[in-house]
Amino acid sequence: MSGPSVLWMLGSDSDLPHIEGGLAALRELDISYEVRIHSAHRTPQQAVDLVAGARDAGVKVLIGVAGGAAHLPGVMAAHTTLPVIGVPVPSDLSGGLDSLLSISQMPSGVPVATMGANKAGGKNAALLAARIIGVSDPTVAGALQQYREGMAEGVLRKDAAVRAEHRFPAD
Repeated sequence: MSGPSVLWMLGSDSDLPHIEGGLAALRELDISYEVRIHSAHRTPQQAVDLVAGARDAGVKVLIGVAGGAAHLPGVMAAHTTLPVIGVPVPSDLSGGLDSLLSISQMPSGVPVATMGANKAGGKNAALLAARIIGVSDPTVAGALQQYREGMAEGVLRKDAAVRAEHRFPAD
């Protein structure tokens, strides 16, 4: 079956702003994805059913996005052998530390790769998913290499601009 390569599962639609950078990165790398909303606590059966059928649907990597107790990525990992990446969403309680610890403290045998509870979390999850897919897909590996080269070129342009602006004495 030819479904999305990456399946994002969000605990709430309020999590969408935290993954925008990741969605943009996957589009830039031409990696198919789907975003779904299911709660580990409010729609547990639907979440489990979606994860359990992900491999047969062609999914290669799952990304779970959750805040607070942040159980969703762990529930996902408990029901698949596909790689699961957790993105902790910052909360009012502790700025996301509670979410980060919840996702990163999985018991032995149920691994979840955990991203930072910051603006980069969603984007880094997407890029890690791309790296996982790139292990067996040379097209994705090549796109990632070009992406990295583009980042390096951007830094060098900024360096040149800063040097031109802030050099004393000027040449």
